[in-house]
Amino acid sequence: MKRSTPSQDRACDRRKGAESEPDRATRGCGGRLPLPDIATMAEFVPDYEASVWAGIGTPKATPAEIVEKLNREINSGLADPKMKARLADLGGTVLPGARADFGKLIADEAEKWGKVIRAANIKAE
Repeated sequence: MKRSTPSQDRACDRRKGAESEPDRATRGCGGRLPLPDIATMAEFVPDYEASVWAGIGTPKATPAEIVEKLNREINSGLADPKMKARLADLGGTVLPGARADFGKLIADEAEKWGKVIRAANIKAE
């Protein structure tokens, strides 16, 4: 889920050098401020993509029926129009799905950022 906070929205202005959202039509401080003159990072760096997301995980040993119930109830909550509207107000995009979808997202992100870390020779301190 992509999002910004109200204080971040107030801080957004035309001093930005580039925006990290994928295209000019869907971004600009949570999508609320029109910033057509602010380039996206992808316009400078081909294939650039970075986003913020959040999800809910459980310990590995959690019984499958509990995980499935949690997934079902969370997706139900995310489908509620009031919840969708509130998250949109915060600049978020709701992405409900199966637990396998979230597992794939985590694996894909780990692979993508692992490449960046290795290419930049980043080491933990």
